[in-house]
Amino acid sequence: MDKPNPIIGRKIDKSTIINLERGKIPPQAVDLEEVVLGAMMIDKKGVDEVIDILHPSVFYKDAHRFIYESIFKLFESSEPVDLLTVSSQLKKDGHLEAVGGDFYLIKLTQKVASSAHIEFHARIILQKYIQRSLIKISNEVIEDAYNESTDVFDLLDNAEAKLYEVTQGNLKRSAETAQNLVIQAKKRIEEISNKEGMSGIATGFDKLDKLTSGWQPSDLIIVAARPGMGKTALTLSMARNIAVDFNKGVAFFSCEMSSVQLITRLISSETGLSSEKLRTGKLEKHEWEQLNVKVKALEKAPLFIDDTPSLSIFDLRAKARRLKSQHDIQIIIIDYLQLMTAGGSQKGGNREQEISTISRNLKALAKELNVPVIALSQLSRAVETRGGSKRPLLSDLRESGAIEQDADIVSFIYRPEYYKIDEWDDEERTPTQGQGELIVAKHRNGGLENIRLKFIGNLGKFDNLDDFDSPFEFQSKMNENDENPFATPNLPSTDQAFGSSFNNDDTPSDDGVPF
Repeated sequence: MDKPNPIIGRKIDKSTIINLERGKIPPQAVDLEEVVLGAMMIDKKGVDEVIDILHPSVFYKDAHRFIYESIFKLFESSEPVDLLTVSSQLKKDGHLEAVGGDFYLIKLTQKVASSAHIEFHARIILQKYIQRSLIKISNEVIEDAYNESTDVFDLLDNAEAKLYEVTQGNLKRSAETAQNLVIQAKKRIEEISNKEGMSGIATGFDKLDKLTSGWQPSDLIIVAARPGMGKTALTLSMARNIAVDFNKGVAFFSCEMSSVQLITRLISSETGLSSEKLRTGKLEKHEWEQLNVKVKALEKAPLFIDDTPSLSIFDLRAKARRLKSQHDIQIIIIDYLQLMTAGGSQKGGNREQEISTISRNLKALAKELNVPVIALSQLSRAVETRGGSKRPLLSDLRESGAIEQDADIVSFIYRPEYYKIDEWDDEERTPTQGQGELIVAKHRNGGLENIRLKFIGNLGKFDNLDDFDSPFEFQSKMNENDENPFATPNLPSTDQAFGSSFNNDDTPSDDGVPF
């Protein structure tokens, strides 16, 4: 319990008592608190500059907290803030005598002549509060850690939640002037004009890169599909292209598959050896040689895979910051959004609120690190029950409309072959075998388009469709290499090669690659 302090007549929490026993006083800036409150009562400009920076609990003295609460109430009610109105509000709240009466308010206004530098002073007050909060949290964690009855995982979760609340509640960015933003925008345009290729992160899919000019920094990109469509295959193909071909750092967070499974999928894609052969290890001598030669580029690629299950948004932010600092990652991929947890104080809410929190924080992470964040997402069963075309719609996003709202780009994967549809619904009625479609359904800064891609099922891989005119030509081109010692002999049939190894339900069959 808090103990009353006989000297100043206010309650001190446990962390304060510990610090006093050690001869330490908690971080504080009482003199700046007086200056800020005085400036707010003599100059309306001072109120406007700090009202969104400070909240009542940041003040060290209770009297100052009561005064700020009164100022905040007046501001919310669009009432003028001055010595008389603050005094009246304090009297109404029953706190006037507790703060020292009108005499103390007059004393505060006499300490300052204007609201100059008030924002700078306010941020120092906020920093002191954050320091006190960290001290308090640390002392509570130490005390709980010594308690043998405390569950260690509950301890970690509570500590994470408290730190996250401090971060979310207090670290705010200020608005920038149009002049500064115009200078930054012109500088970025100049950099892009002097730079060859994409302005963003190229994916290796030509039509997609032409539409988006690469994934742009600070964008949140959603790639959604029903199970079996190839969400993981598509993003792994992107990750491979970005890391191997363009030598840019990629962080891949997998909540579903293990890191070894994912890298095996990439090895299959890179070497042309089927996932079944790699899973069983039944390779011929030339295939072992092929494996050793073709994985060298993958070994050197700046690709970082994290397979932490039930990853919380707090853990993701911490890990992403570390990877950005240590390895300068340029893009983050999360597989997939519905397997993440909000963690911390968000636990116990309904799933829609939790997904909204995760989505909002992914967008915040993209802006903070200034990198594109790709999050995979499941779609509802409405796609399966809908008659006619099975192309997904924005309304099919599962759990929350917040995903659609927060995302800069929303795209869907559609493979008609999965639904036993043999021809595309276009004028040419071209075959759908070995093909998929990436549907860009929302693009905040550009156009919309349906982009067809080549899908190679036994390798779990997507590629540009324009490389070959048809899947049959692709098969014949591959067969021309039969005498090549590094080519895969006895390629599977066309049906196997192009991913017809799925059951009619939502789960892939054992001999295929899980998507």
